[in-house]
Amino acid sequence: MFKESYNIVGVMSGTSLDGIDLAHIKFSIKNEVWNYEILECETISYDSFWLNKLRNAVDFSMSELELLNQNYTKLLGKIISEFILNHKINTIDAVCSHGHTILHQPQNGFTLQIGNLPKIASYTNQKVVCDFRVQDVKLGGQGAPLVPIGDRILFSQYDYCLNLGGFSNISFEQNNKRIAFDISPVNTVLNFYANKLGLDYDDKGNISRSGKLNFELLNELNALEYYKKTFPKSLGFEFVKQIILPLIEKYSISIEDKMHTFTEHIALQTSLAIDCFRQNQQVENCNFKLLATGGGTYNYFLIERMKFHLPKIEIVIPEAKTLEFKEALIFGLLGVLKLRNEINVLKSVTGAEIDHSSGNVF
Repeated sequence: MFKESYNIVGVMSGTSLDGIDLAHIKFSIKNEVWNYEILECETISYDSFWLNKLRNAVDFSMSELELLNQNYTKLLGKIISEFILNHKINTIDAVCSHGHTILHQPQNGFTLQIGNLPKIASYTNQKVVCDFRVQDVKLGGQGAPLVPIGDRILFSQYDYCLNLGGFSNISFEQNNKRIAFDISPVNTVLNFYANKLGLDYDDKGNISRSGKLNFELLNELNALEYYKKTFPKSLGFEFVKQIILPLIEKYSISIEDKMHTFTEHIALQTSLAIDCFRQNQQVENCNFKLLATGGGTYNYFLIERMKFHLPKIEIVIPEAKTLEFKEALIFGLLGVLKLRNEINVLKSVTGAEIDHSSGNVF
């Protein structure tokens, strides 16, 4: 007999390198309906040493990656333990951790999230559910995005769920199947250029707003092959480093103009992804609700441009805990589903051979 409530710590580190998100969550299920409550939560920022390591790890050798994985697992274990101790969290069913993505090459049958070594359980002295992506890639899937099953279970009142993090991804129901895919880079690019100005990020999108649109760059970005692909599809930092940044750097324009143009690109690609679905469903005249979460929702200029391109979509930004910790919340749910041996990855989303229950339990 399965439990009806779970006491979980969800942990997520995103490609935008904002830090490690930790959330203490109470899950309950009654009559097959899941509910959640986010209790204590915080984001632990990376210091300059770890920021440098994580930014450059895409170019590490295998031996360097192995050492990085060991050290990051130790760091993550320490941060999780301190979070549990500081907030006096007792009787935890599991810590459910995503780790941090370093390499994501599903086309080559490979994805790597560091921080998921078995030692994480001894470092935290807790049961740990982690490493959710590898099994899906072995089954022929993209290994991403994994959040959509949580969108279906916890946020079914919305027509679309959009996350604006290092990359943007969207999920929705189509013909009784959950469909999801990565749309475009977001903060991986905008933060890169904000860093060049000596800032951690573009506060409220004010830097991007001050720039001017470069139509030639915008057209070249929109013409990239990735945007012509149909789902399932996903993005990794390799795409940013090898394709996006070299393309932008061809242009001798100001950083502000680059950020303004890329923000327009994000908004436009988001609208194209949604418009394609609406046309396929022949419901272009209907009004929809879109739940927007992730750090990118604090970029007011980006949200304004999305609203401009999606005038018939109501963009809903939730309260702060859900906005900032939705991914930690859903990886907590994925861990609970794994403990129950229930499906937590959908083949309709990732392109895997079968729906499956993914993750390792240590």
